[in-house]
Amino acid sequence: MSELKVFAEGAPDSPVQQLTDKSAMARVLAGAGVRYEQWEASAPLSEHPSQEEVIAAYQPDIDRLMETEGYQTVDVVSMVPDHPEKAAFRQKFLDEHRHSEDEVRFFVEGQGLFTLHIDDKVYEVLCTKGDLISVPANTPHWFDMGSQPRFVAIRLFNNTEGWVANFTGSDIASRFSRLD
Repeated sequence: MSELKVFAEGAPDSPVQQLTDKSAMARVLAGAGVRYEQWEASAPLSEHPSQEEVIAAYQPDIDRLMETEGYQTVDVVSMVPDHPEKAAFRQKFLDEHRHSEDEVRFFVEGQGLFTLHIDDKVYEVLCTKGDLISVPANTPHWFDMGSQPRFVAIRLFNNTEGWVANFTGSDIASRFSRLD
């Protein structure tokens, strides 16, 4: 189940707001400048869909964002619990960082925890199947896929080189919860 928890940045154990209603989550996140929406496939997916099949199933929404937001490339990333480099990939995203472009992820399957540090608040967004989140450019954040990750996600990029992180050097991420 998708969930949003909002914290004061200095109080990682006491959320000031906790929501599971996706419409309410979208309103709160929009107030912080974050896009959060739900997509549905235009066609059923096979058990192990190819990148092309996944993109085709969500093509209308992908095209809409590419047109309105100027994204240049799209791809599909998958992670499974028996991936030999899962621990290294998880560690790569756990520290607070920024990107010079929006970080856009749509969860076709599985889940992931995006945590955004905006002004004096921290927003923990547990994204699950059907959720799209767009972390605005230059927003400090971190991501946890869990110790046994399982997800398929569509990624959209402005930068044709893909994901480029600029780490903040802050230890704030270590004070907040992880996915498991």
